[in-house]
Amino acid sequence: MDRGRIRIGTSGWHYPAGAGTWNGIFYPPAGRRHRHAGFDELTWYAECFDTVEVNSTFYGVPRPSVTESWVRRTPPGFEFSLKLYQKFTHPRLFAAATGSADTSVGRSDVEQFREAVDPLHRSGRLGALLAQFPASFKNGAAAQDHLAWLIEALSDCAVAVELRHRSWSDDVASTLRLLNGLGAAWVQIDEPKFRLSIAQNFLPNLESFYYVRLHGRNAKQWWRHDRAEDRYNYHYSAAELRPFARTAEAASHIVQRLYLYTNNHFGAKSVANAALLAHQLGRTPAGTYRAEMVTRYPELAPIVTTETTDRALPLDG
Repeated sequence: MDRGRIRIGTSGWHYPAGAGTWNGIFYPPAGRRHRHAGFDELTWYAECFDTVEVNSTFYGVPRPSVTESWVRRTPPGFEFSLKLYQKFTHPRLFAAATGSADTSVGRSDVEQFREAVDPLHRSGRLGALLAQFPASFKNGAAAQDHLAWLIEALSDCAVAVELRHRSWSDDVASTLRLLNGLGAAWVQIDEPKFRLSIAQNFLPNLESFYYVRLHGRNAKQWWRHDRAEDRYNYHYSAAELRPFARTAEAASHIVQRLYLYTNNHFGAKSVANAALLAHQLGRTPAGTYRAEMVTRYPELAPIVTTETTDRALPLDG
């Protein structure tokens, strides 16, 4: 089997603050004492994984110069999947964040986002565009019309659609007709399940690509938490990950490309789980891991290479 079909990475690579920071765990601690002048988190991350799901594009549309820099800072073949700007999927959040009373979206919004991703698209480094909708986004005529418009407006890109409300799985036939007809992947998600949560079977709905997101299972803090990062404070055991590895293995014989992202990012748990998934799929996790990372997640010790010297230190450090 061509293992290149399965790409494994994390949701985001930059978590510099809060209790769930990656600094001092996956990355060296912040500051010139611990990082040489040319240290780059994205470059460091890309030594270990061949794809990343970009979260920052949900909060703002980047300049093309920014996405162009991502290409320069990562090796050939590395792919970026980008979360769509919140205006497309979360109008209430957009209004709260910007103070704008106008939450309507149009061609100009699409063109602005397309311009931002163009450097990735032209260089063959664009994975998929993720349209992540909230749990309040229910199946209905207006919602289906919006989905159809959005997917068609981005038709030259691979679009993955994340739906969380059970109304979409209650009428699974119409949801599949809509997404299949437009060539969009139905994102398969693992998350805490509640009464109105979507039900999914983790089967691919397309032959072109398959998109999976693991959010963790922290049900206690999913809705009630002090900080947004708390809901992603969950570490999958090897036994919990194994079904996803088996599913990915089977799906890889059907689809042309598969993206598997871990979003349980608190304390770099997503990094540990992504490496473990790679191991379960028969790969040797790439890159070199800091001793602090392996100490925190000891299941990594037998499967990753642990650095013996701190290569991020300044030369005079």
